[in-house]
Amino acid sequence: MQNVLADLRAERGLSQAALADALGVSRQTVISIERGRFDPSLPLAFRIAGHFGLRIEDVFRPDPE
Repeated sequence: MQNVLADLRAERGLSQAALADALGVSRQTVISIERGRFDPSLPLAFRIAGHFGLRIEDVFRPDPE
């Protein structure tokens, strides 16, 4: 799954650690999601989108086929 998490975080001047704290996850989880190595659970994806005031589909997109 592709995502724009790193862009959203950078636009808002958030560090990976600050975002991780706000979401209740580890910094390593944020890094893994940003790099596309880990797809978040649905509840975490909702928390991420909600943190930025966006819909899930505005943050995450399926990989192109």
